[in-house]
Amino acid sequence: MLYTKTAWLRAAAPIAVLSLALTACGGGKDASDAKDDGKKSAKAGADSPAKSEQETQDPAPSGELKPGAGGTRKFKEDSGKTTITYEIAAQKIHVGTEAEAKKLVSDPKRVKGLVAATAYVKYTNKGGGVVKGLPDVDNNAEIYADGRRGGLLIGAAENLPGCEDPIDIDSWKTGQSHVICQTYMIPTDAKAVEVHWANDDDKDLLVWKFPHAG
Repeated sequence: MLYTKTAWLRAAAPIAVLSLALTACGGGKDASDAKDDGKKSAKAGADSPAKSEQETQDPAPSGELKPGAGGTRKFKEDSGKTTITYEIAAQKIHVGTEAEAKKLVSDPKRVKGLVAATAYVKYTNKGGGVVKGLPDVDNNAEIYADGRRGGLLIGAAENLPGCEDPIDIDSWKTGQSHVICQTYMIPTDAKAVEVHWANDDDKDLLVWKFPHAG
């Protein structure tokens, strides 16, 4: 499901303006590090530096799933060095408008021709232990548009309705689920949007394809 709502901007803007970083999307680990740094900066109330560029070619998909369907993957959390088995399900993507995107950033010229897309991803701890601190599994979710990865927009999703802030998740036990969102800037004319999740070594790729409704 893709959809647009002006209410999304009202919820997202206070966070995005506070701690925004439009990052270059190269390797998956870089994007993960940027997301993690952004979450810590948001907690501290600090502004993250803005960077430009997006796009690396999409690797060949494997493990393709329908929107809302879950795939099971093992992931080693930094907190406690625990390997957790997660069920991961990209539920929907929210795509805003270009006018909204300009209001999310301090320099509107940097997002010309782009819109903010937010992926709602549900993670369920299926076993392996308790995630005692800030989870990292959500850092590996990325949004691709027409085969190219978008630019990560830090701090734009934590306060959106239905999204949980990873900073507030503690002692994540087996059987518990959390919906954690990621926001990326993508081209306004994108024909197809995908959510990708893969381990840090780019293995165990899961792909959910969404039609662009914009």
